[in-house]
Amino acid sequence: MNAAASPASQSKLAAVLRVTSGNFLEMFDFFLFGFYASYIAKAFFPAGSEFASLMLTFMTFGAGFLMRPLGAVVLGSYVDRVGRRKGLIVTLAIMAVGTVLIAFVPSYATIGLLAPALVLIGRLLQGFSAGVELGGVSVYLSEMAPPNQRGFYVSWQSGSQQVAIVAAAIIGYVLNTTLTPQTMSDWGWRVPFFIGSLIVPFIFLIRRSLQETEAFLARKHHPTLPEIFNSIISNWWIVLSGMLLVVMTTVSFYLITVYTPTFGQSVLKLSITDSLIVTLCVAISNLFWLPVMGAVSDRVGRRPILLGFTLLTILTAYPAMSWLVSAPSFERMLIVELWLSFLYGSYNGAMVVALTEIVPASVRTVGFSLCYSLATALFGGFTPAVSTALIKMTGDNAAPSLWMTFAAVCGLAATFMVYGRSESNRLAQAAAA
Repeated sequence: MNAAASPASQSKLAAVLRVTSGNFLEMFDFFLFGFYASYIAKAFFPAGSEFASLMLTFMTFGAGFLMRPLGAVVLGSYVDRVGRRKGLIVTLAIMAVGTVLIAFVPSYATIGLLAPALVLIGRLLQGFSAGVELGGVSVYLSEMAPPNQRGFYVSWQSGSQQVAIVAAAIIGYVLNTTLTPQTMSDWGWRVPFFIGSLIVPFIFLIRRSLQETEAFLARKHHPTLPEIFNSIISNWWIVLSGMLLVVMTTVSFYLITVYTPTFGQSVLKLSITDSLIVTLCVAISNLFWLPVMGAVSDRVGRRPILLGFTLLTILTAYPAMSWLVSAPSFERMLIVELWLSFLYGSYNGAMVVALTEIVPASVRTVGFSLCYSLATALFGGFTPAVSTALIKMTGDNAAPSLWMTFAAVCGLAATFMVYGRSESNRLAQAAAA
């Protein structure tokens, strides 16, 4: 029996690595824009003030998220019709084009207004692709997982994002310790984008070897585009509650990862090296808590985890960040960011699999992707810009935590919406069956 089980376990592990490797690449490329925002601002968005330049950069970063709902509907319906494997290859191809475009666009000083225009196009392509990537990967993992381990398996979708952040932070640390500030500003920030472009062919080969999920193959009817739209419209309550469920995840994630280097350097006046080390530690912490709490949710249920950690976030986010900004230091920033990482990782470990369970199986990819994309487009994707604006308007360097507190309120309300209605519970059970 053990000998027979071993190949199956290895096969599942290999499938997890194949599907999340593509997610790793997409998220690596996607997050680089936020990590190197200050350099990108100087290269493509020169303005009369540092605030205006940074805001233009973060608005361009956020513009990519506005494409996510469109990508969720167009590419998500494609995945639900033709299969998980083919759809995930298409999303990777689109993301690769956007990444290569950003990596090789000359600066504003060289080609003028064409430079920020091309960067914006690259971001829009990345956003269109990412609109379904997370949903496609999450659904694939959910459908291949044993029924009593879905939380653990699906958590590796978010886990692969943390590996991407670790890789980006390590590369950033090496570059900032080996290159001069002027060299980093001139061309050093492009190196990670070049690396992302170079590994695209390798990830393509890995993802092409994916097998279609048995759950998809067993379905006798695959919905047409009109049927998908009708299903989404008739299940508007699930889309709304699912979107609010994701707000807590997406705002927290972009606050503690993408925004951290800029926050540490521009607001707390710490070194870029300190900020990157904190970001690296946050990613490692996330990578630990996501599968652990995903597995815990398999045992105790999704609802207790979601309720507990939204309440804990509401009570502690602002006090923690206020303590940090009262006397900024590397040590305080590390402690606070690790606490916020614990809140995010624990909540998201249960949330991602919960979302796959409440969406009807026939439109699982497009439904999941639409919920996720709307939350990211309307809330999470603009977290760096909102955080920058809140500090400017209030004069309070701890103000970004208010945005995270608001997101936690959305998550708390969504948890009651999803698990407090008999109809929602019935849909959850039907979708998971």
